[in-house]
Amino acid sequence: MATKSFEKNIVIKNRKDAERFISALEHASGKKSKEVYVREQVGDVKDNNVIRKIFKEN
Repeated sequence: MATKSFEKNIVIKNRKDAERFISALEHASGKKSKEVYVREQVGDVKDNNVIRKIFKEN
């Protein structure tokens, strides 16, 4: 799922919209997410020079 979808406001204008929203929530509640395995060690990059190097154009 895209992360932008978490930032959206939900506007329920009528009964049909409310029923569709509740149905979607009930349908999603039974779904499990996939296990995620990280194969490499990761960390935060705070040095501006390192960040520039990562995003440097070729």
